[in-house]
Amino acid sequence: MELYEMTAAELSRMMQAGKCSAEEAARSVLGRIDQVEDKVGAYVTVTGETALEKAREVDGKRAKGEKLSPLAGVPIAVKDNICTRNVLTTCSSKMLYNFVPPYNATVMDKLSDLVVVGKANMDEFAMGSSCETSYFHKTANPHGLDYVPGGSSGGSAAAVAAGEAPLALGSDTGGSIRLPASFCGVVGLKPTYGSVSRYGLVAFASSLDQIGPFGRSVEDVAMLYSAICGKDPMDATSADRAYPDFAAALCGDVQGLRIGLPREYFGKGVEEETRRAVMDAVKVLEKKGACVKEISLPSTDYALSAYYMISSAEASSNLARFDGVKYGFRAEGCEGLTELYERTRSEGFGDEVKRRIMLGTFVLSSGFYDAYYKRGKQLQQQIAAEFSAAFEGCDVIATPTSPTTAFRMGENLGDPLKMYAADICTVTVNIAGLPGLSIPCGTGANGLPLGLQLIGPKFAEQTLLNTARAYEIETGGFRAIPEIH
Repeated sequence: MELYEMTAAELSRMMQAGKCSAEEAARSVLGRIDQVEDKVGAYVTVTGETALEKAREVDGKRAKGEKLSPLAGVPIAVKDNICTRNVLTTCSSKMLYNFVPPYNATVMDKLSDLVVVGKANMDEFAMGSSCETSYFHKTANPHGLDYVPGGSSGGSAAAVAAGEAPLALGSDTGGSIRLPASFCGVVGLKPTYGSVSRYGLVAFASSLDQIGPFGRSVEDVAMLYSAICGKDPMDATSADRAYPDFAAALCGDVQGLRIGLPREYFGKGVEEETRRAVMDAVKVLEKKGACVKEISLPSTDYALSAYYMISSAEASSNLARFDGVKYGFRAEGCEGLTELYERTRSEGFGDEVKRRIMLGTFVLSSGFYDAYYKRGKQLQQQIAAEFSAAFEGCDVIATPTSPTTAFRMGENLGDPLKMYAADICTVTVNIAGLPGLSIPCGTGANGLPLGLQLIGPKFAEQTLLNTARAYEIETGGFRAIPEIH
């Protein structure tokens, strides 16, 4: 087995035992990138030389006996909306095509002894469900190159699935970690809002955004989440609480665990093969000692509308800073400031970003604020209350991550409403600020992965990880890295 095929946990143990070096692992992953990147398109920027320099630095520290983190030397891909000092951070947009941050996001400082092999492609400014709205190129699903990898963190998920990185960071505003994890057949965790610092994450919707990990195994995700969670004085919304070592506490014991199945997530729009795969996964957990009951989350049908009002309103505000004055793209030959603003934003943003800015500006405008944005925020409170009530009778909620397997490239690109519907199973988690995890639970008739979504109360990541680990043990875990021709 090649080093690039191993999980992050396996690589970590090998490095600590002296069976391989960080440089050898980095060279293996970079070799895999050279081999398949022209077909997958997982990266905007590959940082080959700096990755090897960092790997050699880690090897030197390990040889001297210096204290290192458990993931020291493990290669990682980073979504291109997370600021990395002296490395391009474009948000896959023309607007930031040349932006090189002079500082790190907090999560990057926490991962200072990992080896960043590149910045992963994404939907422009994290707005999309397919990784097709990137200014630079589309990303393909490694399990079927004619299919999308999901979005907006499609490059991160595709990199992990294709063997181009054992770990990756993404961000999740309405399903942008879990959906691509499902489509690409990897594990992805959207943490509780406030458990991971957002400092240095280019904002889309500040009340919904959350950075989170991708990995090939539950243990990988637990290790990376342990490394990035925690209070940050640079982020006032980060929670001040103690976090366990999530990987060390993994037990895979679900005896007596109460699993809720919300009827609204198994009805119209969810394909039969998806419903069957998720129910089969729940039966596996039931055989291991979990108790299963049907529940109801009645406001689910309105969640998608509320999500797009809230997120678009916040995007309209957050993206106002991109005006061509301080950094990034600037339209040439403008006469006056107003023309500079208009042309820079018209030429610098793609269609999907402009669509959401216009929607957000509309719902915030005088005369429409109460009718749309305010009602969306009221529904947010109602959805959160329904989840709280549901968790009084269950510990974990199980649903499909997506109603379907990955769709073909271009299939939904011209139909925004159809594209938005891909997020129907995931947006409620962000609206309520809860943790959600996607783990592979089989394949569809087309051979593409399907995902099981596990949702927990706030700060119940350990419960989700243990539940996913129990399922992983029973089913054998990660599928082999696909051959890519």
